[in-house]
Amino acid sequence: MGKNIVEKIFEAHCAYGELKAGSPIGLKVDQVYTQDATGTMAWLQFEAIGLDRVRVPLAVSYVDHNMMQSDFMNPDDHRFLQTVAAKYGAYFSRPGNGICHQVHLEQFSAPGKIALGTDSHTPTGGGIGMIAIGVGGLDAATVMGGSAFELTMPQVVKINLKGKLQRPWVTAMDVILEILRRLTVKGGVGKIMEYGGPGVKDLSVPERATITNMGAELGATTSVFPSDRRTKLYLEAVGRPEAFIELEADKGAKYAEVITVDLGQVEPMIAQPHSPDSVVTVRSLAGTKVQQVCIGSCTNSSYQAMKAVASVLKDNAVAEGVNLLINPGSKQVYEMISREGLTADMIAAGARMLEASCGPCIGMGGAPASGQVSVRSYNRNFKGRSGTKDAQVFLASPVSCVVFAVKGEMVDGREAGLAVKPFKEPKKYLINRSSLIPPKADTSGIQVIKGPNIKEVSVKEPLRDRIEAEVLLKLGDNITTDDIMPAGSKVLPFRSNIPAISEFVFTNIDNTFSSRAQEAKTKGGGIIVGGENYGQGSSREHAAIAPMFLGIQAVLVRSFARIHRSNLINFGILPLQFEKSEDYDRIENGDVLSISSVAAGLDSTQHYTVENRTRGYMFTVVSTLNERERDVIKQGGLLAYTRAKAV
Repeated sequence: MGKNIVEKIFEAHCAYGELKAGSPIGLKVDQVYTQDATGTMAWLQFEAIGLDRVRVPLAVSYVDHNMMQSDFMNPDDHRFLQTVAAKYGAYFSRPGNGICHQVHLEQFSAPGKIALGTDSHTPTGGGIGMIAIGVGGLDAATVMGGSAFELTMPQVVKINLKGKLQRPWVTAMDVILEILRRLTVKGGVGKIMEYGGPGVKDLSVPERATITNMGAELGATTSVFPSDRRTKLYLEAVGRPEAFIELEADKGAKYAEVITVDLGQVEPMIAQPHSPDSVVTVRSLAGTKVQQVCIGSCTNSSYQAMKAVASVLKDNAVAEGVNLLINPGSKQVYEMISREGLTADMIAAGARMLEASCGPCIGMGGAPASGQVSVRSYNRNFKGRSGTKDAQVFLASPVSCVVFAVKGEMVDGREAGLAVKPFKEPKKYLINRSSLIPPKADTSGIQVIKGPNIKEVSVKEPLRDRIEAEVLLKLGDNITTDDIMPAGSKVLPFRSNIPAISEFVFTNIDNTFSSRAQEAKTKGGGIIVGGENYGQGSSREHAAIAPMFLGIQAVLVRSFARIHRSNLINFGILPLQFEKSEDYDRIENGDVLSISSVAAGLDSTQHYTVENRTRGYMFTVVSTLNERERDVIKQGGLLAYTRAKAV
């Protein structure tokens, strides 16, 4: 029987388990990388394991999220990340070197490899034919310590591409927006999206990376493209021809589902507030006034994207009343467009050039004014993520964004009367690794430097056999990790200080939550109740660590997003699902729930009887933990579990 790409890569890396959908498998990992919003905690956790060096072939510590240096906290964390990388044998990417996914694609990504990253958009690497998966920091830490990465084998879905894009006004961003329109933000849960078909040849590696990057918005475990002639040309151009291998699905390969997308039928698309799957055609919103445009992020900040934007801006001007911000994805891209005079064209047109970082995408500067329409070539438009709660944030391709900036309103680029210079892939990219500090052979004299804002890792007590706690908050569907633990310049500097960051849990929904949780902690803790797809979005494990610190014992939902469920387990919070969906409707804030014989339930059917002591009725919840996850939960989390195994 023929094998698909996922099966080929997984088979070559399988440490244990059966490659059968729904079965737990362990994978040997080639690369692990972190970024500063999640990496400080990941490296503190690695330190706590007690090893003297990372035990993966490649580890990289990036700084790209928290670039503002308004006080000591961010620069202190940057210094910690540089010294901890030096101490334990990792590369360090300096502040300003670029967004981790863009830099990793340029410098380290390789077809056939498996990479983990402490960021949900790690699947960007799938554009070059690798399995790249976003994980929580503790998962990354244990894998850097030599453990296999365990996950439940996903279903593999084929996205069959045919035809060619209507260039230059239809882009890879429009393709993934069309897929989101069809499948929604829950459409990829428990799945890997494998791209194939004749239309693949129409897409460059950076375009493929845009599509796999936003596969995270589908809820997919990851997405992957074949490695072919275009992959080979890209790797040669970035100076790494030795990394190339050819990799494609066999004839007769099996898939759980096949979805066909005709590239020739895709048109300029746009996601409306406040979800990446609220997608319509640009044409349907023509005439909508725009006040802010942001171009860049890990989704659309490649050399190819920047050249297209610059060509539209040349000899044009940003419309009156529009604020245009541009952040190239890497120092390498920035230097290339600068040497070609393209940065000057952008500045002359009225653009504000930001440094190569995540920036406005995570609310780190660039917030719109009250009520403004902001169109961004980014990947998420959750309410309040921009830093302005009542802003109307849309998502569109870089070329659509730049057209809106010039015209001052939404208009289909094909009807705008503007020109885009055709893009020709360079045979040679500028290569500058001056901001990548390589690992050192001798680390004996290196000291890890920790500023006063860096606190020790919090660890939960072992699982209780009886959980009796108040429902502190009942939530609806599609709650994001931004809802649980907000991003932005006020919150993220506390990412290495769990007591401090815990004060911000759910502040955008209920600003009394933290204080109520602290009070409930003295009485046995609290419970959170949610609907479908609870915890979608960012991989930030602080959305699990901080609730754990506040005494949350269990989360009861209709369904979980993958990464957040894993993070809850890693920090000892029991993830439970309603056996009967309608039982969700019967619970109210303030109800006291009692779950007894938890250990016995874990070791048998994983069905638990819950007594609503406030309203006097019983209902059933279930957990779907595999053997390892059960052991992790019993110990109180992955760190305690790892320490126990090491003894």
